[in-house]
Amino acid sequence: MDRWQYLIVLGACLLITLPLEAFGSGVYRQPVRLLRAVVPVAAVFVVWDAIAIAGHVWTYNPRYISGIDVGFSVPLEELLFFIVIPVCGLLTYSAVSAILGILRGRR
Repeated sequence: MDRWQYLIVLGACLLITLPLEAFGSGVYRQPVRLLRAVVPVAAVFVVWDAIAIAGHVWTYNPRYISGIDVGFSVPLEELLFFIVIPVCGLLTYSAVSAILGILRGRR
């Protein structure tokens, strides 16, 4: 179970924020916009990670990751982190903005 912890946490983040799609303009309903927001930043951080791993600045405990590398010793979980967490942030931001807009309209 230990080696799947990182993936389980990422999955839990997606599941917890999934209901937020019902509010606002819908993050998942705008896939092109989502990709344009997430992919450039994720790419920069994956390169940063690859450089840091190659330079032995940091490593990942193999006990807590799947062992699948996406290239340059970057674990799959780390790539997914740079995709999942921004998506969850966008879902949260969109939902909070929509809810606040509704509440302001009632005043």
